[in-house]
Amino acid sequence: MYVCSCFGITEEQVKRHADGGACTPRQIASACKAGTDCGGCVRRIQALLGRGDCPRRELVEGRTAPGGAPAGAPAAFGATPDVRLPDAA
Repeated sequence: MYVCSCFGITEEQVKRHADGGACTPRQIASACKAGTDCGGCVRRIQALLGRGDCPRRELVEGRTAPGGAPAGAPAAFGATPDVRLPDAA
């Protein structure tokens, strides 16, 4: 069954790319262009990818970042990031 009519991409092709390491719709798009034209297939691609095991997905979903800190945490857990604001005029 076709997932992406714009580029003629099938469910089987999406699944093969996922088995090859594509964990997100964006990675599928990089592999075969599916989802890059009208975007109507992106939700179907998300459904095909599901919530399976993916090393990158663990980082994206905030389970843990390298070193055991929560994803998105500053390098030193509990530290405030160095934010610089422009000088007032």
